[in-house]
Amino acid sequence: MHVPDGFIDAPVSAGTGVFAAVAVAASLRGARRELGGGLGEAGERTAPLAGLVAAFIFAVQMLNFPVAAGTSGHLLGGALAALLVGPCTGVLCVSVVLLLQGVLFADGGLTALGTNITDMGVVTVLVAYGLFRALLRVLPRRRSAVTVASFVAALVSVSAAAVAFTALYALGGTTDVSLGKVFAAMVGVHVLIGVGEAVITAATVGAVVAVRPDLVYAARDRLSVRLELRPSPLAPTPERTTAPAREPAPASAKAPSRRSARSLWLAGLAVTVVCAGGLSFYASASPDGLEKVAADNGIDEKAEDHAAEGSPLADYGVEDIANGRLSGGLAGVIGAGATLAVGSGVFVVLRRRRRGADGSVSAEAKQPADVSAER
Repeated sequence: MHVPDGFIDAPVSAGTGVFAAVAVAASLRGARRELGGGLGEAGERTAPLAGLVAAFIFAVQMLNFPVAAGTSGHLLGGALAALLVGPCTGVLCVSVVLLLQGVLFADGGLTALGTNITDMGVVTVLVAYGLFRALLRVLPRRRSAVTVASFVAALVSVSAAAVAFTALYALGGTTDVSLGKVFAAMVGVHVLIGVGEAVITAATVGAVVAVRPDLVYAARDRLSVRLELRPSPLAPTPERTTAPAREPAPASAKAPSRRSARSLWLAGLAVTVVCAGGLSFYASASPDGLEKVAADNGIDEKAEDHAAEGSPLADYGVEDIANGRLSGGLAGVIGAGATLAVGSGVFVVLRRRRRGADGSVSAEAKQPADVSAER
């Protein structure tokens, strides 16, 4: 789904660039709330988790999987990021990944960066998060429902991205091809890719829910325990009161520990390194969905050479290292490490800006992230 330079004309590319810039600016503002607003221990862990989510998306995007004869697909990651760390932070996660892929690995055009952020970041995040929250309102209040909802949300988000690309191509495509063919081909192949995206997203979200459900941003209010205070039979009033969902639990209640959060982060880091540095060697070499559709329909006739094609990490290999496995694995680890460093740096700075100069949390930050959860 990484759009190269030359697929979309300059005016539409400029328009998506402006839209993406506005979306990122709005996400920077919204991420401050998601990374610290009234979430207690979970809020403290969201910033480093967000950096890890960005690195994980980068690593898993290297694992192209076959979906049809001569076609492969890979994770887009918008749904996964939105569900784990919130929609605004999710847009930033995908944007960091796309920026580093374009600059370091010549993957996705630089003039098309706004198009890629709009399509792979904004569209997938908004569709997945909105659909997930809607499904939680009608599904049973169980942890299994979170996994089911994440599967459906991720599946639909990929098809939505395919439709969005077709719409952008209709506005600014540089070749004269049948839009009906492009639409059918893009949606058809990306429905299959969406199944892979859904499996990866549901498995990851389900694993986090099993260990630390409070770290799944999109389902925190759904998985929280509501405490009901019932009056004594001798009390003068029969009224029953309900305590806020975020009232401190009794000392005997089992709360998530710092150790479990640290263990989850380390486990996620280990999986990221294994995917980027080892499993990526076994990824499918077939062109991905967009590449295949572009080649079959002549969309790539005016594709331009990448401005960063001379990068020592171009095409996910380290220059001057002849061994393919070592070159690709090292490039993957470097990319994942760079994404983790840049992403974590951005999110830590945003969280610190949420705090006052003396390190105390502002009154606004102490407000619940989702007021409806306490009603």
